Amino acid sequence: MNNYQFLESFEIKKGTRLKNRIVMAPMTTMSSFYNGMVTKDELDYYAMRSGGPGMIITAVANVSSNGKGFEGEFSAATDDMIPSLSSLAHTIKAHDSKAVLQIFHAGRKTFSRILGGVQPVSSSSVKAEYPANSELPRELENDEIEAIINDFGEATKRAILSGFDGVELHGANTYLLQQFYSPHSNKRDDKWGGDKEKRMTFGLAVINKVRAVIKEYADDSFILGYRLSPEEIEKPGITLEDSLYFAKKISGNVDYIHLSMGSYKRTSLNNKSDQKLILTHFVETLEDSVPIIGLGSVEDPTDASEVLKIGASLVGIGRELLREPKWVQKIQSGDEESIRKNISYSDMDDLGIPKVMQQSLIESFSNVMNFTTNTENSEDYSKEMAPMEGIEKKLL
Repeated sequence: MNNYQFLESFEIKKGTRLKNRIVMAPMTTMSSFYNGMVTKDELDYYAMRSGGPGMIITAVANVSSNGKGFEGEFSAATDDMIPSLSSLAHTIKAHDSKAVLQIFHAGRKTFSRILGGVQPVSSSSVKAEYPANSELPRELENDEIEAIINDFGEATKRAILSGFDGVELHGANTYLLQQFYSPHSNKRDDKWGGDKEKRMTFGLAVINKVRAVIKEYADDSFILGYRLSPEEIEKPGITLEDSLYFAKKISGNVDYIHLSMGSYKRTSLNNKSDQKLILTHFVETLEDSVPIIGLGSVEDPTDASEVLKIGASLVGIGRELLREPKWVQKIQSGDEESIRKNISYSDMDDLGIPKVMQQSLIESFSNVMNFTTNTENSEDYSKEMAPMEGIEKKLL
């Protein structure tokens, strides 16, 4: 077995040890039933990837009926979902991978047709700049905000009862948690908005609610993670300095911070004179106070080793685990030469990728999947946002 650091075990929090430092990043399957229940296709998909990574973070699940972002999305919004979520948790954990349920509210990043004709909601009535056909959201009332905070807590309780090892709050890719922190989307003048400190109020309230639920219903091993996008390209928007400040603020109340980037080699998109890696900025700011998951375009062992060398504690891998579900096992057995780095359309059934997800990969992510029939070079996201970060290509 090769002596890579990422194959070593890691204590993500006191009493909770991962068998290695590889994390399967959350990737949208778009294949759930209409009501958000998990399908057999999705169970098969996760079963094929279970056992390699030390931790697997699921595709996102909504916590509220008006928080659904797209069709084919998991739901953790009602107790009816517990049996379905339990099947998902047990499938992932079958071969000793920790199972973490990612939860969110889409906020303005959805459409009335997805919500059964209901207008999307957000921190303020400000339309998103992308996609181009974004709808104007309705500003949330105070009691609705409190209800959504409670929904995050109830979704966490369902994750606990379903057997998950943790939850990850999806505060990235311009969803509701990020919308409240962003000066672009939050124009409120009450306790939920205003200066940077007040714009943090919603995110901190969600974290505190989830922590209280974990304390009441789970044991000390249950993991709480937070995912964030380091920058926004909107003006005004969240700056790298804003995100570093937010990460420092929450570092004592979460068990890891997960960066959402298309490349671990990314530098600031807004400050071109700053050539320090964004990952390095977070490592230096947080000073080992909380584990960091670094990710983005990690394809081979050299990439994974570099992420840890920069200072991250864990390595997130997404697309490469679509192409090669046994990435970890092949490296452990010294069989690196057999790792699949390209993928044929005809491979996807054998790789357990659900049909709807296959179509999404072909239509929206062809230039980042290394399809054998795509003659274009794989795109480099060290200097621009990637489509999986929720951005339209024409805005890059």
